[in-house]
Amino acid sequence: MKKEQANWLAVLKIAMPLCLSYIPIGLACGVLLHAGGLNTWLIGLVSLIVYSGGAQFLIATMLTIHAPISQIVIMLFFLELRYALLGSSLSHYLKKSSHKFILGFAFSLNDENYAVNYLKFATDKFWTPGNALLVEHYALYTWAISNVIGSLIGSSLTINLVIVDFALTALFLFMVTMQVKRRLTLLTAILSGILSAFFCVTMKSTLGIVVATMLGSTAGFLADRFIRSMSPDSPLLYKVRGPSGTREMINDQALTEERLLDEQNEKTKDTKQP
Repeated sequence: MKKEQANWLAVLKIAMPLCLSYIPIGLACGVLLHAGGLNTWLIGLVSLIVYSGGAQFLIATMLTIHAPISQIVIMLFFLELRYALLGSSLSHYLKKSSHKFILGFAFSLNDENYAVNYLKFATDKFWTPGNALLVEHYALYTWAISNVIGSLIGSSLTINLVIVDFALTALFLFMVTMQVKRRLTLLTAILSGILSAFFCVTMKSTLGIVVATMLGSTAGFLADRFIRSMSPDSPLLYKVRGPSGTREMINDQALTEERLLDEQNEKTKDTKQP
C-alpha cells in the first residue's frame, strides 16, 4: 500500500506543472462557455468528454454565433483528428495493455499529457502505461474542475459577447502564430483564411470554415510533399524567422545522408564479392 501511495505521489509531482498550467486556461474556458450559453453541468460534462482546450474554445466561439450543432460536431471532428497520429506514436509502448486500458487511455489523451508521457516513455525505462494513465487523469480532473469553477465565476458576471468574440479571435490568432514555423505554413494559413472568408460568404454558413479547412490543409500537405521531392532546399521550407534550417529539415537531411551511406556500403560489399 505504501508503495502504491509513493507511486501515485511521484507521478503527481511529474504532472503538477501541467496541472497548474491548466488552471488559468480552464477558468477562462469555463467563463467563455458559460457566456456561450452552457450551464455548469453541461460545461463539466463537455470538459470530461471533449477534454481539449482548442476544441472547447471553438465550441464557445460557434455557440456565440449560433452555429448549428451539426456544424460544431464536424468542426470538432477535423480539429481532433490529430489525436490519431499522437496515439499511434505511443502505441508501441502500450502493446501489452488490454483493449479496455487502451480505450481509457485514448479517452483521456490530449496534446500536453501526450508530450509528458512521450518524453517519459522515451527517457525513463521504468515509466509504465499505468503511470502514463495517472498523468492523463490528473490533468483531466484539473481541467474539468477549473472549467466548472470558471462557469461559476461566469454565472456571477455579465459578459458582453463582443468581448468574448475578441478574446477568442485573439486566442486562435495566437495559436496560429505559434504553429507558423516555416514560410510554407504561413502561406497555408493565409490561404486558409482567404478560403474561409470566401466559402462563408458564398455558402452563407459557418460550414464554409469546414470546407476551407479541408482544402487549405490538403493544399498545404500536397505543396509540402511536392517541394520536398523537387526542391529540398527551397526557401519555402525555411523558418519564417531565425536560422533557415528547421528540426524537420535537419532530421530529413540526416536520414538522407544515412541512406546514401548505407547504399554506398552495399555497393562496396557487392564489388568485393567474387
